[in-house]
Amino acid sequence: MKSIKQLSVILLSFLLTTGLAYAQKPKIKFAPTQTLRLYPEGQSVDKGLEGAEGPLESNGLTGPEELRENGNLYNTGDDARIDLYIPKKCNGQMVVVCPGGGYGFTSTYNEGLYVAKWMSTKGIATCVVKYRMPNGHWQVPLQDVQNAFRYCRANAAKWGVKQIGIIGFSAGGHLAATASTMFKDEVTRPDFSILIYPVITFGDKTSHGGTRNNLIGKKEVWDNHDLKVDDYQASMAKYEELVSWYSTENRVSANTPPTFLALSEDDPTVPIANSILYYEKLAEYKVPAELHIYPAGKHGWGFSKNEYRGDGKPDKFAAHRASFEKCLSDWLDLLK
Repeated sequence: MKSIKQLSVILLSFLLTTGLAYAQKPKIKFAPTQTLRLYPEGQSVDKGLEGAEGPLESNGLTGPEELRENGNLYNTGDDARIDLYIPKKCNGQMVVVCPGGGYGFTSTYNEGLYVAKWMSTKGIATCVVKYRMPNGHWQVPLQDVQNAFRYCRANAAKWGVKQIGIIGFSAGGHLAATASTMFKDEVTRPDFSILIYPVITFGDKTSHGGTRNNLIGKKEVWDNHDLKVDDYQASMAKYEELVSWYSTENRVSANTPPTFLALSEDDPTVPIANSILYYEKLAEYKVPAELHIYPAGKHGWGFSKNEYRGDGKPDKFAAHRASFEKCLSDWLDLLK
């Protein structure tokens, strides 16, 4: 039987891994300008928002969503949606926001609402995507993000938006990197990319296993020795293909958008090698990029500064947050 101390360590590890260490019920009141379902008639109809496409396929999740007190949103299916925050005086930029959550949930406060609040202080419009969980359908998160881009591009002029970039955190950083390297056309290509402690590779040694398993399935599911030889070989070949395909460092090209990366050296969840791999590929293809590695902060610090949160807990990234915000603000200004 495990001791109380051992159980406490396990619980703390779980909280850090899932982002629950911040039990952040917002102190701020900051409502979206508009909330739109990406697929107003559900996933069974091949129809999406005006200017966008349909759902491609259903992710198979039914029943109500669950929004927990800390802002983590579970079981997103038919209600996949975008929250739009349009400032009265837009500076010409917009970011599509991909909250993290290991492709099991979305961290809608720490890596969604609070991002929109901070961006609004800079006159930047935001589109927070509450994307569908894969649930065995690995294409649907990217489909949701690309449909968000299609809708935002179609309406950019009336909002005063000239550039639309993307920002993602952890598994949402993987999704943002996917959108930045697997775009279909200029409409779905981000103009810039911001990756915060992102999962990049699906290689065994440096990946975040939960993110990989939730998107493409556990290896043991594919490694089914009950299959006939040809079917087994096909199954394993498909798994290896997906591992390579969703290792986004393999997808970087000269057309990958300018990228800003930030993470903490002491991150216990996503190895820093992920960001370094991506940065090295950007450098190889001469894509303009900045990489910021802070000495402390661990994982999941997002935009959860004390003034946004109501839980009274210290900001674990406090020592570096001002520097991070200035570097990001300066980088965004240079893009205009």
